[in-house]
Amino acid sequence: RGGRALCDMAAARPQPIPVFAEMSSINPVVLMPDALKSRGDAIANELTASVVMGCGQFCTNPGLVIGVRSPEFSEFLQRLVGFMNEQPAQTMLNAGTLSSYGKGVQHLQSHPGISHLAGQDQQGSQAQPQLFKADAKLLIDGDPLLQEEVFGPTTVVVEVNDKAELMRALSGLHGQLTATLIAEPTDLADAADLVALLEQKAGRILLNGYPTGVEVCDSMVHGGPYPATSDARGTSVGTLAIDRFLRPVCYQNFPDALLPDALKNTNPLGIKRLVDGETTDAAL
Repeated sequence: RGGRALCDMAAARPQPIPVFAEMSSINPVVLMPDALKSRGDAIANELTASVVMGCGQFCTNPGLVIGVRSPEFSEFLQRLVGFMNEQPAQTMLNAGTLSSYGKGVQHLQSHPGISHLAGQDQQGSQAQPQLFKADAKLLIDGDPLLQEEVFGPTTVVVEVNDKAELMRALSGLHGQLTATLIAEPTDLADAADLVALLEQKAGRILLNGYPTGVEVCDSMVHGGPYPATSDARGTSVGTLAIDRFLRPVCYQNFPDALLPDALKNTNPLGIKRLVDGETTDAAL
């Protein structure tokens, strides 16, 4: 119409193969020293609940927990071991998922730089929650086993010597869906560089929350730098998800009779539309 090109996202059709394919994410949780001093027991309890939620079958499941060596971190780890040992086995989505989980647990158990801290032997028809501890050097050196999630109720703890080693360990991570910071205000006084690093690693950064709490809302982002998604501009949760799963179609010089309802001059759907740079629901 008049040479004007019309673009209709609503009329676009899903592709047989998604344009952006979400990949693995281990979703690191960073535990700051003062937070452990003030509420280490509560953090261990809350973290356990997040790890085993839905049998660990959330793509935002916290698969890596990092903290600085201290008496408080040691006490936290003891409590985490106790909580994880108390968790019952759960049924997974299907037999294939359970088989993959078993193989992932086996790979962690067989690695010389990783020790098993909690959990019953993985056997039978349900998934047993597991807790492991890995040498910080594995993360710093980019060991591939710590870059891939074990899809299920399992997490890996890494203890670093100081903040400098914490930064090196986080620098070795690939792109993530989420990164979580558990901290007190006193921890945040010198954390600008840490937050800046997490911004480069994850699509969603949480402070004093847990990544399995995903609200579907306008501000939610469920994607991140590669390989958490193949295109960091895409998200699969939230209102912006339409940009990921639909493709735009431009209709140029088309009569109303052949246009989708969203683009007809009379606007039969009564929706807001962008016309010549202005948002309006008026008929044209």
